[in-house]
Amino acid sequence: MIVYETIRETRDFAEKTRQSGKTIGFVPTMGALHEGHISLVKRAKEENDVVIVSIFVNPIQFNNPDDLKKYPRTLEKDLLMLSAVDCDLVFNPSVHEMYPEKVEKDYDFGDLATVMEGEFRPGHFNGVATVVQRLFEITLPHKAYFGEKDYQQLQIIRALVRNEKLDLDIVPCPISREADGLARSSRNERLTPQMRKAVPYIHLVLEEARSLGRVHQASQIIRFVKAKFSDHPLLKLEYFSIADGETLQPVTGEILPGNYGFIAVFAGEIRLIDNIRLI
Repeated sequence: MIVYETIRETRDFAEKTRQSGKTIGFVPTMGALHEGHISLVKRAKEENDVVIVSIFVNPIQFNNPDDLKKYPRTLEKDLLMLSAVDCDLVFNPSVHEMYPEKVEKDYDFGDLATVMEGEFRPGHFNGVATVVQRLFEITLPHKAYFGEKDYQQLQIIRALVRNEKLDLDIVPCPISREADGLARSSRNERLTPQMRKAVPYIHLVLEEARSLGRVHQASQIIRFVKAKFSDHPLLKLEYFSIADGETLQPVTGEILPGNYGFIAVFAGEIRLIDNIRLI
């Protein structure tokens, strides 16, 4: 497994790979890898000749400086995990390598970026789009793999590819969960033992919301979820929204096929997101 820290080396590798007629699968990460990330790498390995993984904690997508500072960084462990699944190349650049100059581009994703994460994390998706487009231009993938836990991000990246006319396929991959239902996330490493015992409640409530979706209106389900968190001693609900899976616009009436429930919850200072398809 090759590890490069420079854009030039990585781009040269990608260009030579394409020139040889081989396909490239790309998995962008911010490190602190878990089995969810590894499942993306394995799928990319199955569907492509060469797999590139990036490890880069992208500062411009964090609207909370403390969150950036405390984001887990486990490079040595990450490289061992990637080597074990035969990753071909890891791109691990510095911030200066990725952003030698001030970032000035503003993307317009319309209503996709104004709801849910866009509402509560201003500037987040512009930072995501900036780094993802740069990584695509460096790694030259035929296919790029993203987990559905960050569902809104997935829709933003699909829009990015359309808007910028990028020549690659975006491959969505199912949410990877622990045995107790908790969606795997790098931030889970920061949970205290007490919090770790509490957080499977998030997925449990989503499952209950899905069962209600067959007979209740969206507005009723939203009230139900809010009530389930109103007195919880350890978990604080930031938002729960029911939205169309394509447009991400809120639904308040009848639950229709393709509607999802989206949730963000604080466990202490650690923010966790999840989602579930209701029908």
